[in-house]
Amino acid sequence: MSSASDDRRDRDAEGRARNARPRDGLGRPLPYGTDGVERQPEGVVRAPEDSVTEAQALLAAGKPFHAHEVFEDAWKSGPDEERALWRGLAQLAVGLTHAARGNVTGGARLLRRGAGAVEEWGTEAGRSRPYGLELAQLAAWARELAETVEKDGAAVDAEVWAPRLRGDEG
Repeated sequence: MSSASDDRRDRDAEGRARNARPRDGLGRPLPYGTDGVERQPEGVVRAPEDSVTEAQALLAAGKPFHAHEVFEDAWKSGPDEERALWRGLAQLAVGLTHAARGNVTGGARLLRRGAGAVEEWGTEAGRSRPYGLELAQLAAWARELAETVEKDGAAVDAEVWAPRLRGDEG
């Protein structure tokens, strides 16, 4: 049985509940009627290289929340043997999102969890550079950021701290 409040929920074109409130660059909801950042489309199936390229552009623009959605699409649509890789990358992007929002504990925890996940996947798969991703450098970046956030106890600039997914190649 649905309540009256369920009937007032925002819905997407398929009728699924989806908050239509505008969002800022870190994915935080803004008041209705406010200009926000265009939302990342969900459920897009991309080639893995395209996912990395798109996520890198979003990270470089200071939009780790949106990059996480790209990684989440890859996690949900990719082959089962790569799910842990893409989930780990999504955790790194969400960790940066939380760190940029000033959530020190949550940000550091997700950064470390994502670092461990991508390292573990690389070791188990025997692949240190899938799709050009520099897994060891990403893990080191995440741990450094986690330490910085905990030491400083303050929000970081997501654009300044954006990782280079492919190392020096961008």
